[in-house]
Amino acid sequence: MALLLTALQTVSLVSFYYTFSISLTFYNKWILTGYPFPLSITMIHLIVKFLLAWLVRKIWSCIRGSPPLVLSWGDYLKNIVPVAVFSALDIGLSNWSLLFITVSLYTMSKSTALIFILFFALLFRLEKFRLAVVGVVILIVAGLLMFTYKSTAFNLEGFILVLGASVITGLRWSCAQLTIQKEQLGLSNPVDTLFHLQPVMILVLLPIAIPVDGTNVGTSVLVFRASDWAEFGWSTAYILPAACMAFMLGVSEYLLVYHTSGLTLSVAGVLKEVLILTLSTLWWEEESLTPLNMVGIAVCVSGIALHVAIKAYYSRVEDEKESESKVREDTMELLPSAKNGRGFVAEYSDESDVVYEKQTNNINS
Repeated sequence: MALLLTALQTVSLVSFYYTFSISLTFYNKWILTGYPFPLSITMIHLIVKFLLAWLVRKIWSCIRGSPPLVLSWGDYLKNIVPVAVFSALDIGLSNWSLLFITVSLYTMSKSTALIFILFFALLFRLEKFRLAVVGVVILIVAGLLMFTYKSTAFNLEGFILVLGASVITGLRWSCAQLTIQKEQLGLSNPVDTLFHLQPVMILVLLPIAIPVDGTNVGTSVLVFRASDWAEFGWSTAYILPAACMAFMLGVSEYLLVYHTSGLTLSVAGVLKEVLILTLSTLWWEEESLTPLNMVGIAVCVSGIALHVAIKAYYSRVEDEKESESKVREDTMELLPSAKNGRGFVAEYSDESDVVYEKQTNNINS
């Protein structure tokens, strides 16, 4: 029953994550055709996410009648700042690379993030080293490479940017898992996590956004050179729904990492990429799927299914070990100490189950 509940919880969290991630991807694809300022739009997302997190915390604080969580400067600098810096660099480099490379090459290159996530998870001891898990990661990456393989132009600058983003992705989610799963920090609520992350992310991403988008945004008639306030208002109205979806996506991501792991989020993200590229092909007919792409889909799905099976198996094994340990401890607590007539107390050893005698003072003497 416990295993079934865990599986239902994971499926629900992944579905919650897919809803906002896929919706945001297609919405951004549509909005970027008219507003080609990816980093500036991301900056707006971060600001709106911070304001929404502040508002939700205020409302929740009034309902509960207690002040919202505020971390000390020591905890903030030690735990939050690294996650925020890695998150901002991951987003910034990923979006920047799209100015130089195609979506197919981007997806092929970013698929290596799964390897780096596993590497850092093992380094930080978030995952136990198992050959089966390593095999699953290699299987998924190979399938994703086959699925996204296209005859496309290679750009060294864009490839270096997205490869750097892949390495940082591994650091990002490993550090995030370490931070939000620390009970003493109290960051089980993803809104608290988003509230603390956004200010640093804005400060880190701003120096990247200014040189990349600054001139285009400043001279665009859609933004600062708009002919009237109504046109500027429509531009804002198009961007705000995406910012709200980005807020809900952040909530779903940190919920999934808190209850599972960064590796599980990444594996779920691979299936999400497969779904997005497949839907993109079917709806917009951008590129037809080749037999190699179809084989890649099958390999990806097989790897994901194998990952789920392995996680379920080891989760059941660990639950059984914990149950056996608890039963053993309860049994030892219930075993009475039997005093014999010679002033000795008979006790049971937990390790050998052999009765030994320990001499005590005879109270009756």
